[in-house]
Amino acid sequence: MFKDILFVGIGGGIGSIMRFLTSRFTARFVAAQWLFLGTLASNLIGCFLIGIFSGWMLSHSPDNQTFRLLFIIGFCGGYTTFSTFAFENYRLIEMNQWGVFLLYLLASVVLGIIAVWLGMKILR
Repeated sequence: MFKDILFVGIGGGIGSIMRFLTSRFTARFVAAQWLFLGTLASNLIGCFLIGIFSGWMLSHSPDNQTFRLLFIIGFCGGYTTFSTFAFENYRLIEMNQWGVFLLYLLASVVLGIIAVWLGMKILR
């Protein structure tokens, strides 16, 4: 168990650093009102990477838990949780779970925004 936590932590730490660097790099090229493009870039890159990592793992080494913990859960999780969200939604579509997909998608976005608003409201 400790080894699993270590792999997730190493991957997550590297992913978090890369997210920070992506945002900083993007900020050099956009005006202040467009800073969200750093988050968009991280989310899209993270989605692309989780697709590559998952596709490689499924076709080459489906039982490689170290790879999954380090790159898919750790790195992609540290870089962006949006990649996991997108991957889970993709899997629901792939399994023809359209009702669950729509519920998960809408609940995540709408309830997430409400949760941010509520958190901000409580502290004001």
